[in-house]
Amino acid sequence: MIRAGRLKYVQTLAGLAEQLGVSYGTLRNKRLHAVEGHPAPISSPTARVQLWDSEQTAAFHAGKPVPALSDTDDDQDLLDRHEAALELGVSAATWNGYKSDPRLAEHVVQVPEEGGTEHWPRYVVREFKNSRPGRGAGGGRRTGSGDVVPRDQLQPRIAELLDANPAVTVGDVVDALGVVFPTAQAGLVRVRGRRIADLVEAEPELTAAQAAERLGFPKATRKGAVAAAEAELHARSALPYLQNVADVLARAGVAEPVQVEVRQLAGGHLAAAVPLAAGQGAPALVWDERFGWRTATSRRHPIGKDAGTRPEGEGIHYLASGTHPDPEVLIGSLAKVGAQR
Repeated sequence: MIRAGRLKYVQTLAGLAEQLGVSYGTLRNKRLHAVEGHPAPISSPTARVQLWDSEQTAAFHAGKPVPALSDTDDDQDLLDRHEAALELGVSAATWNGYKSDPRLAEHVVQVPEEGGTEHWPRYVVREFKNSRPGRGAGGGRRTGSGDVVPRDQLQPRIAELLDANPAVTVGDVVDALGVVFPTAQAGLVRVRGRRIADLVEAEPELTAAQAAERLGFPKATRKGAVAAAEAELHARSALPYLQNVADVLARAGVAEPVQVEVRQLAGGHLAAAVPLAAGQGAPALVWDERFGWRTATSRRHPIGKDAGTRPEGEGIHYLASGTHPDPEVLIGSLAKVGAQR
């Protein structure tokens, strides 16, 4: 977490590289942030983007004593999604649904400010916790009502049902939330998958199947939940790299600040888009784990439909080489494409 009053010292891995006067690739390859005695990240262990306190890292790399951070909770501490979920007493998957609530959304803080990860003040999370209605509020299906739970509240409500009973059935969800069977079934599989993924991230020695058993999910539900968890973990594994690229491009003025969202295409392949700043000659960049980075021809639907083949055509230019080039290399490649126009 970011302790009260320490926001100005927050540092990403790219920021640490800049502080040390080396490229991001050099820092990552030499693991300068992981040498013995190096200050630990201030973000939660399972956060997709790791953060450090720049006052601590500067002291360490200058050979000076590393200043200690407060270990006392403060209402002004900034919590990432994992820490906020812990404060609320729910899973990170449940928090992902709650965070769109206006009582939380209006207080979200992007850290770093451009293209950062979401954080919430501790007092906001506590106030939200105290204002939550008890289980069952608003429950019950009204005949002929269709899906009566707003889409953005469906998964948090399903998560609450799972909190109360890991063996909750699709029928239970239909009865409690007033949604149709397919909606309840898909939502329950997805939430169970996220719960499994959260546990596997916390305890990497577990398999997804073991995590499903640990969570108490009935055997009949495990196959679908495990498949959903494996897809979720696959998507999460790509986020640190993609978010770092987006952050570096935003700081360079090449892209707009964005919190990257990974999309799963047909066959389970991953893709993501980063909107470019004006004057870059293309509306966005698209990353596909099969083909690497390319320019997009549309800003509204940059990824487009997956035809299973490498996209080609006017306005599409492939950048750098490989699927995980360093951000600086990507910026240079994009500049060359622009110069050729």
